[in-house]
Amino acid sequence: MGRPVFSWAISFRIFFLFFLLLSGCREKAGTETNSSKKVAVIISTLNNPWFVVLAESAAAEARQLGYETKIFDSQNNTALEADHFENAIASGFQAVLFNPTDANGSVSNVMKAKEAGVPVFCMDREVNSNEAATSQILSDSYSGCVAIGKYFVEQMDKKGRYVEILGLVGDNNTWSRSKGFHSVVDQYPELKMVAQQSADFDRNKAMEVLESVLQAQPDIDAVFCGNDAMAMGAYQALIAAGKADKVKVFGFDGATEVVSSIFEGKIKATGMQFPVVMAQTAAKYADDYLKGKRDFPQKMPVAVELVYEENVQNYLED
Repeated sequence: MGRPVFSWAISFRIFFLFFLLLSGCREKAGTETNSSKKVAVIISTLNNPWFVVLAESAAAEARQLGYETKIFDSQNNTALEADHFENAIASGFQAVLFNPTDANGSVSNVMKAKEAGVPVFCMDREVNSNEAATSQILSDSYSGCVAIGKYFVEQMDKKGRYVEILGLVGDNNTWSRSKGFHSVVDQYPELKMVAQQSADFDRNKAMEVLESVLQAQPDIDAVFCGNDAMAMGAYQALIAAGKADKVKVFGFDGATEVVSSIFEGKIKATGMQFPVVMAQTAAKYADDYLKGKRDFPQKMPVAVELVYEENVQNYLED
């Protein structure tokens, strides 16, 4: 009778070990399934509060939709951006919510993701390809700056000397904004642009650029900046030069600080973009894609609203 009991004990132990092994495999498989629900948020730079809002809004919406998220800061460097894409692809991120560093230089990074089966949804900035990103959700920068141009002409009474501070030269938004502005302003020959320089959308660089320009062109009447960070940098330079009450500053973005500055009479106007709308739309598109949808607009424009003294109270944060 001893041998059958011994055989039964061994069999029970083998069965129990097999059960534990099977359970562990199932648990591991379940963990892998959950962890595979990941969306990367790759942003051109986090050295700008506006892009921080864009990044955090995209990540928050993706988390709300059930995805693990991670924000990558490219620091306006396409090489670092390329590293982020390689990391995201290798780490099993299923989609990328993307704010490009360079319209041309970022195309190869998007194509790399596409070839790996990872859809990319651009936010605010575009890449110069209709074959790379699954969809591009973009502010209507041109039309927004047409509105700013009209207000600029009105405020300047159709005459005066002004400076334009451009953003990143490799970003299409830089030129869309400049072209929209000039499509109006250039119709008035007594409005003369005495300098046009890039400050890479950076506040400190804009301050340095305008300080330098003022040495050569001390008698200016206005500054048009391609974003609000640069508008605040320009305003700082004007304060230092004792000209803040004489020179009109115009920005673009709708940053909280600039909206408050318009209310306080420091900045004349800005174009209100809606980063939360763009970020949430990109996250929802990614979710739809991962659930099987394939029909997306290549470019989805988001309207820009002019913010100025008469309507600024509608845009002040509580």
